[in-house]
Amino acid sequence: MDLLFWLILFFVIILFGSRLVPVKGVQSITTKELKELICDQNKQFIDVRTPGEYHHNHIKQFNNIPLYQLGASIGKLDRSKETVLICQSGMRSLQAAKRLKKAGFTHIINVKNGMNAWY
Repeated sequence: MDLLFWLILFFVIILFGSRLVPVKGVQSITTKELKELICDQNKQFIDVRTPGEYHHNHIKQFNNIPLYQLGASIGKLDRSKETVLICQSGMRSLQAAKRLKKAGFTHIINVKNGMNAWY
């Protein structure tokens, strides 16, 4: 029984731990660093929160493409531009970064702690 417990615990740690590991080739920045590059028109800014979250509070330079719609919208994005991703806490934007990386995007920036840290 002890062995089964430890095996289950191990797999749970691996499952959830892999979601927190930074994505290779994805830069993470703070909201303070975001404020320094927010006016750069050579970057595309994407907010992956739901439309309701976005309309409640958002940064005007960010376009809303909810995470659940990102796959269908990848063709509309410019792969040559740096892509800056934000969500509420940084978790969904990290998932979005993984999807974009798999789709061939090479210049991806994730905003750590997302809108929770925006002030």
